Amino acid sequence: MAHSHSQAESAVAEQTSATPSYYRNYVLFVLTLVYAFNFIDRQIVGILSPFIKADLGLDDAQLGWLKGIYFALLYTLVGIPIAWLADRYHRVNIIAVSLTLWSGFTAASGLATNYVQLALARIGVGIGEAGGSPPSHSIISDLFPKEKRAGALAIYSLGIPFGIMLAFFASAFFLQGGKADWRTVMISVGLPGVILALLLKFTVKEPARRTDTKNIAVDQPQPSVLTSIKALLKIPTWWGMALGISFGSFGNYAISTWIIDYYVRAFAGLDITQLLIVFGVINGTAYALGVWLGGVIADKWGQHNRRAYALLPAFALMIGTPAFYFSLQVQSLWLSVGLLTFLLFTSGSYLGPCFAMAQTLAPANVRAMSTALFFFVLNIIALGGGPTLTGIISQALVPSLGETEALRQAMMYLVVPYALSIAFFLWTSTKIVKDWELSTG
Repeated sequence: MAHSHSQAESAVAEQTSATPSYYRNYVLFVLTLVYAFNFIDRQIVGILSPFIKADLGLDDAQLGWLKGIYFALLYTLVGIPIAWLADRYHRVNIIAVSLTLWSGFTAASGLATNYVQLALARIGVGIGEAGGSPPSHSIISDLFPKEKRAGALAIYSLGIPFGIMLAFFASAFFLQGGKADWRTVMISVGLPGVILALLLKFTVKEPARRTDTKNIAVDQPQPSVLTSIKALLKIPTWWGMALGISFGSFGNYAISTWIIDYYVRAFAGLDITQLLIVFGVINGTAYALGVWLGGVIADKWGQHNRRAYALLPAFALMIGTPAFYFSLQVQSLWLSVGLLTFLLFTSGSYLGPCFAMAQTLAPANVRAMSTALFFFVLNIIALGGGPTLTGIISQALVPSLGETEALRQAMMYLVVPYALSIAFFLWTSTKIVKDWELSTG
């Protein structure tokens, strides 16, 4: 068994080293672009929220359900079976079909004439997006060795800030001067994803699966879903990183889907087009830089101290969380935006390290399942909880505080999940060295 394991490992290592770096980087670029479209389609409802609210006559609680749980529920549930498929079958095809689905449902959102139709379209977007990240993470892990994985996955994670940036820019472009309504924006950002799916399908090959994990041969039979989940749940660091990123993202998702509503209410008469462009620039620069640096610093610091993968996110959020709190206290729009930029820059740092740990600590034949389970925990808590609970709390406070102050108060409560995130990352830093030694060679 040891002999066959070493043969398999060396064969895969040879194939990986034989993969030209330009092609490996091209695949990473295309997958990052797919992830950007994932976040364009995910973010667009939050950006267009004030317009949808006015057009369909919705309250904050209804908007919260639309931005959060309607999208997140099936997105997370479908992710597990799709990951099971991705650990066994052609991952490139799975991503291409999924991208076509979620892009089509985003465009269909623009055809909705009432709340129920829009909710159903958002559920459809969620089902499609479930097939994006698990197979993508698995492919990246087969193309990049573990020492470069946090960096590669941080680049992949740049799809988040760049996708959000493009969503802001597209909204500003189409809404400028009232040239278009929110429906036109939905259709315009949805349809190009179908073209990208074709590019992916015809230019990216399915890579061979590699292993860098002890006692797992690449040709070992695939374990069942339950066996895969049990193996992952026994790793404390896996849990700690999952909960750390989940509570941090709880705050980030709530802010990204509600901040435009808050600014429109709190600063009457603002130039919405200018605000959208500024937020696009901030996400494409400060947030993107934070994401990229998070992966680079974690990999370099992690060579000397494995605890870096958990300590870096904790320290970064200790800076970003107070900045966010004060952004809700100031009376100047642009000072508030500036303080919020600190949070975006620092919170981006946890993406690369967290996703790297989800891959590095997982056996090679359950890597897609590891990402899917990671996203299950992340999105039920963060994507399902953040926008939804913020909307529900805001609506509950509206009778006593009014719409503006109610939303501000609901967003101030987000300091609590950020504090929990810091606590989980600090706890994980005490477990990571042992788990790394047990799991990897």
